[in-house]
Amino acid sequence: MVRTFLRQADTGSAHPRAIIVPHAGYVYSGPVAASAYASLAGEHDHIHRVVLLGPAHRVPLHGLAASSADAFRTPLGDVPLDHEAIARLTHLPQVTAYDEAHQLEHSLEVQLPFLQEVLDDFVLVPLVVGEASADEVAEVLEQFWDDPGTLYVISSDLSHYHDYDTARMRDERTTRAIEHLRPEDIRYDDACGRNPVNGLLLLARRHGLRPHTLDLRNSGDTAGPRDQVVGYGAWAFE
Repeated sequence: MVRTFLRQADTGSAHPRAIIVPHAGYVYSGPVAASAYASLAGEHDHIHRVVLLGPAHRVPLHGLAASSADAFRTPLGDVPLDHEAIARLTHLPQVTAYDEAHQLEHSLEVQLPFLQEVLDDFVLVPLVVGEASADEVAEVLEQFWDDPGTLYVISSDLSHYHDYDTARMRDERTTRAIEHLRPEDIRYDDACGRNPVNGLLLLARRHGLRPHTLDLRNSGDTAGPRDQVVGYGAWAFE
């Protein structure tokens, strides 16, 4: 399924330093996520580390939770964790090692098969984000800015359970906020991953990254009814 989505996606010509991708079941958001991962087609030899951030859905959490696992396992194989980088992050007050936050968290795991398909060997820095400010998230991302071989992946869906037309209106507003690097315009219920998204927008503003909207749809466009939909978007930051 992942390979089919990637084959059908427009590879474009982007050389992203960061991407934002959705994290629902593949039948719902997989085609949208694939548009961002396809933009990495020419980068597989250059990216050696992925810093992956997604929101906490299962466990109440303050700050960001790292993992002590040796690797994350998918049906495509094991992805080793970058323990040296993780140890460096845990010196920041907002980052702790908290495996329980990762145990049932889908926002990170659904991204791994896409990464395994488009990249060669890479190590992973997985972080579940709870209640954390944009500045706290940006400080974490800054730790890797000087390494051009690090890719930032932010996992977030958009609005939840509105009717189709309302969702499109709200998600288009969120898209404008992302395109103009305005984290202050993304409200609590605009994106479940607003905290990591807003941290990336701060980083992008400081370093001159340019966001490009690659896809914007919702579950009513892919595989669900239109009375209550979830929004999905994909962005690449060059």
